[in-house]
Parts: sequence; C-alpha cells; structure tokens
Amino acid sequence: MTTPLDTVRTDWHGRARRSTLWSSVAGLGLTLTAAAVVRSWRDDLPARVATHWGPDGTPDATMTVTGLVTAVLALTVGLLALFAVVGLVWGSSASTRRMAAGSAVWSGGLGATLLLVGAGAQRGLDDASSATLSGWAVAATILLPLVPAVVAALVVPGDARQPADAPVPPEAARARLGTDERAAWLRTAQGGTGLAVGAAAVVGTTVLAVLTRQWPLLLVPAVLTLLFAAMFAFRVRVDATGLTARSVLGWPGTHVPADEVVAASVVHVDPFREFGGWGWRVGFRGGRIGIVLRAGEALLVERTGERSLVVTVDDAATGAALLNTLADRSRQNRTPH
Repeated sequence: MTTPLDTVRTDWHGRARRSTLWSSVAGLGLTLTAAAVVRSWRDDLPARVATHWGPDGTPDATMTVTGLVTAVLALTVGLLALFAVVGLVWGSSASTRRMAAGSAVWSGGLGATLLLVGAGAQRGLDDASSATLSGWAVAATILLPLVPAVVAALVVPGDARQPADAPVPPEAARARLGTDERAAWLRTAQGGTGLAVGAAAVVGTTVLAVLTRQWPLLLVPAVLTLLFAAMFAFRVRVDATGLTARSVLGWPGTHVPADEVVAASVVHVDPFREFGGWGWRVGFRGGRIGIVLRAGEALLVERTGERSLVVTVDDAATGAALLNTLADRSRQNRTPH
C-alpha cells in the first residue's frame, strides 16, 4: 500500500507540530530543572545574587534569586515561542524543522547554564560583590548549550521523497541540450557582507578575551571561525541528479532531486529584508531555505511539498535553465508504477 502524494505533501504540518512539541518541552525542561536546582541552593546564596559582571570582572548588577529565576524563565519561554512559530509556520522543509528544534533546545540549555553557572559561582558567599566568574565559566555558558541543540537537530526526521506529478511550466527557461547530451553546472558561492560581519564578530570576541585576560574565552572566536567558514563558502552543482549545495567544509549541505523540482528561476535577494541576515537562513516569505551570502542575483528552486531553496550565486540563469531541462528529463525517464 502506498501513501498518496497529496497526503505526503501536506503532512509536514503534523511533523512540524511533533518536532515543535517535543523540542519545546525538552528546552523548557532543561531550564526548569536548573531553576529547581538553583532554588534548592537558596540558603547557600547571597540575598541578592550577581547577574552581570563588568569588563574588570566586578559584579555591576544584582537581583534576588527569585527574580533571577523568573527572568531566565521568561527569556527561555520567549525564545521557545519564537522558534515554535518558525517551526509551525515555516516548517515545510526538514531543514527548517531541524533548525527550529535545535534552537528550542539551545534556548533551554542557555537558560540552564545561565542559572547554574551564574548562581553556582556564588554559593557560600555572603555578599555578591565578591563573586567572580572565570573565563571557563563564561565559555561553558555560551558553548555547552550547543551540545543538546545539535543532538536535537539530528534526531528530527528528514523529508519523505516527493517526486513531482506535473511537468515543469512551459514558460520556465530551458537549456539547449540534445537528447543524449549530458551537462553539469558548477559554481562557488562565497563572500559578501555576511563574511565581513562574521569576521568582525571573531575579532571582537578575540579582543575581549585578550583585554580581560580570560584566555578560555578564546574558545568562542575559535568556534565562531569554524561556523563562519562552514557558512560562507558553498559549492553549487546542477547535474542529472538535481541541485546540490554543500559547504566547502562538507557541512552543511542540501540536495534537491531533479524529479522534485517544480521550477527553477532567477530572483534578486535582499538578505536582511527577506532572510534577516546572511548564511544558512529561513526566509520570511513562505519559509524559503536560503543560502544567502550577499545581495543580488540568486537561483530560486521551487520544489514539491511547498518547499523552496534560494542560493545567491553568479550565473544563476544558466543554472536555472539547465535544472529545468534536467527536471523535464527526470520526468520522462521515470519508471511508471
């Protein structure tokens, strides 16, 4: 027995609800668990605990334990609500659902480390003014939440195969390709304003670590360097299998099979207005997945299941025309059931 294609294509809402539910519960559970632990420490903590440290390492803001727990829980709930909207409204693609689930768990993990690390450093103190926070503690607060977030993203199931049952629209551009001819189109998408922003973030966090002599904080720009290296240079290929876009480091990447291509075209992209920034993004328009490294020309691939992919790349018109031609060919070569 086979599942009708229409059912497969519209069932992403159910998958989005499930991934949003369990990731939100997991994220909230992490923060609530940490909150319970911190409340159990109340007798060992100052009446008012430090919540922020200045550049010289001296606490410059305090609040009650109850106030701290309430503020962190409010932050966590706000972030969970934001990522729930992303998953539920724009989660037609497994990539978006993974991003939303990972971000939800990251939010809960961040809330947990903020509470445990910040309050844990003040156990046994009578006055929060003597509290110190080591570079290792700050680095752990920032980086440890990434571990459960990555696990959460990895356990979200991928999309089911959804071959198109309609031809590529006749008005879509085609490449001139003989019946027995083979062709491939390869480009590298890289650079742009996003890379400059990333470089500024790396330099800024490095300078902060050096000026404060908190050497463990150098882990943060090291992780940022790897992240930006992965996110700001992609190899893009169109061939008989479809479109593949993969980071030069090997991850992340995505593949659109030729028989799932509805149509390919050229669009003009404004990264900040349409995607909220640069890199691997989820767009505000219908949840498009975007590999958006700069403003300007981009290849838009509309695919089955209400999904689409945008890649900012030079010579997008040639790539779009060839992909449409190969999508036509994939339908002609499909084995009838």
